[in-house]
Amino acid sequence: MLQNLEPFNGRIKSSIFYEELIRLYLSKELRILIASGATGGTSKGSVGKYFHLKDFGEALTKFNIDYKLVRETDYVVGFPTKHVSKLISSKRKFKKLIESFEPDAVLVDRQSNFGLEVIKAGIPLFVILRGHHWSELEFAKKTIYKDPLMRKIVDLRGKTAEKVFAGATAILPVANHLTNIIKEHHPQQSIEVYVEGVNNVRWYKQEGIKLKHPCVGLLQDANWWRKTREMLTLEKVIEKMPEINFYWVGDGQYKDKILPVLEKFENFHWLGPLQYPDKVREYLTEIDIYALITGMDLASLSLKEAQLMGKPVIATKVGGNPEMMMDRKTGFLVKEGDANDLFEKLSSLLKDKEMSLKIGSNGTKFIEEKFSMDASAKNFIRILDTYIKSSIKKY
Repeated sequence: MLQNLEPFNGRIKSSIFYEELIRLYLSKELRILIASGATGGTSKGSVGKYFHLKDFGEALTKFNIDYKLVRETDYVVGFPTKHVSKLISSKRKFKKLIESFEPDAVLVDRQSNFGLEVIKAGIPLFVILRGHHWSELEFAKKTIYKDPLMRKIVDLRGKTAEKVFAGATAILPVANHLTNIIKEHHPQQSIEVYVEGVNNVRWYKQEGIKLKHPCVGLLQDANWWRKTREMLTLEKVIEKMPEINFYWVGDGQYKDKILPVLEKFENFHWLGPLQYPDKVREYLTEIDIYALITGMDLASLSLKEAQLMGKPVIATKVGGNPEMMMDRKTGFLVKEGDANDLFEKLSSLLKDKEMSLKIGSNGTKFIEEKFSMDASAKNFIRILDTYIKSSIKKY
């Protein structure tokens, strides 16, 4: 069986031998329906995660797996919603989708009514979990959703998510850090870490955006206060480094709590969201250092992309960040809320150009080896073999 293949650092060895062996284990062309629903604020139209799922689907085709990628809201509209008239018609669209594609399994990246319909249809459901879902809900109710009606809506969505988690074939956290958190809420549920890969074909140097140098680039949204509030740590750092330009790409409801504090400095610049992936690629090409200043992050895609682009990175030592980079080899982890630690490590990278180049090169190799799309596809195939054995040929 696939799970008996020898693992290496949590992934199947990358070689022609193993790729051919995987092909032999597949008795027929598996059909995987992938539904994209997750959003984000760092790219215009919040399409970044959709792009990654498309690249992931294409990687699966190398191993005799057919896929169909859809936006879940195009097929299922569930309560609560402003579009009440679509509640019934959406179920018909979902039924037609399933009957026409006939998936062996469904992969979703949001815990919504789409997942509930998959469970009702009796199809194996795998749920990608990118963040601390339960903490996010509590923070939302304490901050932006204090209104009783909105709190009720959040609670209803939370109940839907719990049903999806409970009925899923397996929950797939994007970082080991999330495993114990899931077990606290669903101790009996199957859990498998999902390797969220990055397509190295998309991430190459491309000139276009012009920035003032030397510069530090941030690429993160402002949609969750527990994450976003850590950016306030930058106030003291920016003040102490007037010769360094700080650029922030991102958007979200909490930007108005950050911008008044940081825009008072002439060397801070907010660029808003950028078109993904082209303008984001131009931005990552231009910056000298990438910084992820966050109070909670599990598997930042931009942290991986920046390393793939050969940039030295700095990230707050929280959540899954230590799994997405190598401290002192591809960048530096900094203590949460410690402006002095951030200042010292930024200064070190900016002063030592040779070290920065070496660290950037290490980062490219690290992401190519551990988070390639092939590594992601092979990891998912192993998961499929574990949970939908009837679709896998056994020798």
